[in-house]
Amino acid sequence: MTDRESNKIDLENIPPPSTGAEIKAVNLALAAFDEEFSQSSVKGNSGTGRLMTILKRSSQEWSMKRIYAYGLASAILLPIAGIATYHQLQREPLLETQGQTVASAPRGQIPDLNPAKPADKNISGKEDDRQFLANSDGTRIASVPAKTEAEKKAVQLPRLRSQLSESKTSAPVARSANIQASKQRTLQPSQNIGGGSGLGGIMNMYSPGSPAREYRRRDQHLPKLSSRDRFSSFDSNEVKSADQNPVSTFSIDVDTTSYSFVRRQLLNGSLPSQDQVRVEELINYFSYDYQRPENLDAPFNANLALYPTPWNEHTKLLHIGLQGYEIEAVEKPRSNLVFLIDVSGSMSSRDKLPLLINAFRLLVDQLHPEDKVSIVTYAGKAGTVLEPTEARDKAKILNALGSLRSGGSTAGAQGIQQAYNLAKSEYIKDGVNRVILATDGDFNVGISDLNSLKNLIKEQRKSGIYLSVLGFGQGNYNDALMQVLAQNGNGKASYIDNLREAQKVLVDEASSTLFPIANDVKIQIEFNPKLVSEYRLIGYETRHLKRQDFNNDKVDAGDIGSGHSVTAIYEIVPRGSQVKLIDDLRYKQANKKDAETVTDISQDDEYAFLKIRYKKPESKTSKLITVPVTRNLETTDMQELSNDIRFSTSVAAFGQRLRGNSYTDGYSYDEILNLAQSSVGSDKFGYRSEFLGLVRLANSLEQSKSPKISQPKQ
Repeated sequence: MTDRESNKIDLENIPPPSTGAEIKAVNLALAAFDEEFSQSSVKGNSGTGRLMTILKRSSQEWSMKRIYAYGLASAILLPIAGIATYHQLQREPLLETQGQTVASAPRGQIPDLNPAKPADKNISGKEDDRQFLANSDGTRIASVPAKTEAEKKAVQLPRLRSQLSESKTSAPVARSANIQASKQRTLQPSQNIGGGSGLGGIMNMYSPGSPAREYRRRDQHLPKLSSRDRFSSFDSNEVKSADQNPVSTFSIDVDTTSYSFVRRQLLNGSLPSQDQVRVEELINYFSYDYQRPENLDAPFNANLALYPTPWNEHTKLLHIGLQGYEIEAVEKPRSNLVFLIDVSGSMSSRDKLPLLINAFRLLVDQLHPEDKVSIVTYAGKAGTVLEPTEARDKAKILNALGSLRSGGSTAGAQGIQQAYNLAKSEYIKDGVNRVILATDGDFNVGISDLNSLKNLIKEQRKSGIYLSVLGFGQGNYNDALMQVLAQNGNGKASYIDNLREAQKVLVDEASSTLFPIANDVKIQIEFNPKLVSEYRLIGYETRHLKRQDFNNDKVDAGDIGSGHSVTAIYEIVPRGSQVKLIDDLRYKQANKKDAETVTDISQDDEYAFLKIRYKKPESKTSKLITVPVTRNLETTDMQELSNDIRFSTSVAAFGQRLRGNSYTDGYSYDEILNLAQSSVGSDKFGYRSEFLGLVRLANSLEQSKSPKISQPKQ
């Protein structure tokens, strides 16, 4: 039987055995017990012997065996009957006195049968047709008139019907089976009045096939909760004064991990945590058709727009869209790829290693015949599964992928070192040399110093070997580590939650994933205090750079791949707006140095001045692009904007809403949905339509999380 067939059987909804089946099983066991003794021969007697002696001996042995059998059955059944009787008494209606309730143990709870405990010293009984509950010293706690048999049945029958209804609609609970033994050594069904308390219910709870046992068995195959997923904690960007801090600097980010993980959380029926939502990754999950550069001399264009903020009528949004040059298929360099695959025990679930294998199969189909592929695995120790092989030998590569199995602890550092060594041995000058790490991030063995690992990745990056990261799974996912590795390796971090996402990352966007056109891309924008009072960058909290880092070519930043687009959005408060949060300085001479940097021309015409710094992949020296943000870019009607700008704005609002950002308070999911629906535009692969469904789902989950409670009428 294969693992898939075994898992299918495990997931079957096996009905619990009926009381009649249980009784029949016990009767068959007792019959087998008798048959075994009646057919066994006398030990030590290999011959036939004399007939009378044999008959006499058989008669004596049969008598003794009957005594033993009846004694054993009594020893087993009498305690069960006694305990069942005890718990039957505990099921009587609740006794109330002076507003307090005395009741038996909760249904399904294992009773405490230790007589040494004070709580078990109470005794009960009858007197003058009244039922009472008393302490061991005879002091009565409460008393009520004893019920007749007819009254008991009248109470028990509705209770039984209620319990049967609950067992069909609620979580599985233990069933009770009171078994009585007759003199004929057969068992007859007894009326099951209890709700799961008593020894019978306890035994059935843990017996094979019981609802509770079946629930636990099926739960083992459900996705793990995300309580152990690790994400870096960060606060949302604050509003800054253009007078006091006019310059904003950050590294561009093309990762999409957050969007995929948020989608999985929503589809699993829960809202994501604040740290799982990185707004810039939600925005940049989608491709935008901005104006493209004509050639690689200028690898990307800056597309700017200034328009009203949908969630705040007193502010404006500054939209910055960078569109990368798309390399034609004939111009694409050859690739030397090393698949570094985590095959540790934590990768055994279906959404990890099996999904990973299918994802890499999709990528292999996209490679040029002369591209080379190697496979290194790590779990306890690293090993080379596939030596460098040309992509034309697809069968060999696919067979190597299909042979992967999970097991062992995770020695990730050793695997990364071996993968880099293999990539170095097949290094292609002026080509793509990249290690693609696929893991859930659970590096529990082999890393004693994270800084040493980061330094290793940085050194390999300088030699021209980059690192990209594909994350898999939930419940043990280490996003914080994956982000660090990808950022230091000049690579992109993606999260693969299904095969459709693998298709998007490794097929539809393979060029932007594998072929860089610009490295260390940094953005710096200086706001004009005369026209801008305050500003706030939406997202990019983990990509902040110091002002002096912009001109420092030794400081690493993000990369742009072939045909890739990058979007950043600022919310600005125009000078004189009513929603200004930061008061003007009383002594403006303290800010004289910054004021002197503003030219006379920009005083009246420019909202801001944008600077973009980047390096070509083969260069160590950066180049600079500058673009002024002038008044003629301003639009007062959002309907005049392109679908791409309006849709990205709706995604920005959605991300802020998920993070609980106070700046979007009052802007509902319905308004976000309306803006997104009106700007879907061309949706070749259906990603934008899927986003509409996520907005609706988040709205429903938020409403169910915080239901409105109607106030009683006065």
